[in-house]
Amino acid sequence: MFVGLGTLINVAAIALGSFLGISLGSRLAAKSQKMITDVLGLITLLGATSALIPLWSQEFIRELPKGSSLLLILAAMLLGGLIGSALNLEEKLDSFGESLRKRFGASSESSFIEGFVSSSLLFVIGPLAILGSVSDGMSQGIDQLVLKSSLDFFAAMAFASTLGWGVMASIIPVAIYQGAWTLAGLFLGSILNSYQIDAMTICGGLMLIGIGLRLLNIKKIAVGNLLPALVLAPLLATILHSF
Repeated sequence: MFVGLGTLINVAAIALGSFLGISLGSRLAAKSQKMITDVLGLITLLGATSALIPLWSQEFIRELPKGSSLLLILAAMLLGGLIGSALNLEEKLDSFGESLRKRFGASSESSFIEGFVSSSLLFVIGPLAILGSVSDGMSQGIDQLVLKSSLDFFAAMAFASTLGWGVMASIIPVAIYQGAWTLAGLFLGSILNSYQIDAMTICGGLMLIGIGLRLLNIKKIAVGNLLPALVLAPLLATILHSF
């Protein structure tokens, strides 16, 4: 095996799932497509629930000053949102999705951008994307990324059946994000402790809730602007851990 094989398999799984979903979606009635999108929204919320579990774990709470775990997440999300808003990350993601839409030749009335943004965030958020990529970089196996690939395959198939080619375009940020963590694992070794991963995962869970609400047409939250929280969460956790 070679370093990066796990991410390569993950990208291939998303591409194949997207292709199959697009092929299937053209045969579905509009009512069925809406039903699938609603189910995806509910499943995304379910995934968010599991990502939030570490917030109440004794291992995570024990690593931080008493009563500070919730404040840590609040600070990471608020500061991350402010930074993301100042940098217009959501708008830049939309612009990137728009340029890809034109390259793919998708209609301006299509759900290309929504598919690209939602699926990109879904595929990169979560501990498996980080832990699996770091493990791959350290040559400790690709088991975690193989598991993630199987999950992403079915998620991509379901998303693409209603959101189209934008889901397949998400392989670009997935490859960049996981490739960066793979390089981090290759050159830096084990760089994150479990409580730092937990802080990042909890913030990711909140973002998944935002994605779920968007898919259900309840509230369009600018989830892209919250992305800096994924970097701030482990940094703030490290600071609090030192007290």
